[in-house]
Amino acid sequence: MPLYRIIVDLSDRKLYLLDGNTVINEYPVGIGKMLTQTPTGEYTIINKQPNPGGPFGAFWMGLSRPHYGIHGTNDPSSIGRLVSHGCIRMYNEDVVVLAQIVPLRTRVTIRP
Repeated sequence: MPLYRIIVDLSDRKLYLLDGNTVINEYPVGIGKMLTQTPTGEYTIINKQPNPGGPFGAFWMGLSRPHYGIHGTNDPSSIGRLVSHGCIRMYNEDVVVLAQIVPLRTRVTIRP
């Protein structure tokens, strides 16, 4: 059984999906802007919601830090930029694929 975990690297604006210690995919992400930076630390995915509406795109995965999550976007041009209020933004097609792979309680490490 795979042991999935996610590492979000803020400096290179990428989300890495790992199985154990092996990177199996990487995705470009948009992250928090200067005044609303994405918090670093260790979290877990605590809920999932397809089509949450508004700016959250095609999927929402909530983190154990309240009000923060990994989600799609209604503005694809924002990916790769410092644009959010702290959440991790992905292309809609990427977040849907990721959400199908990782189960609830998947560990998410956000590093500077």
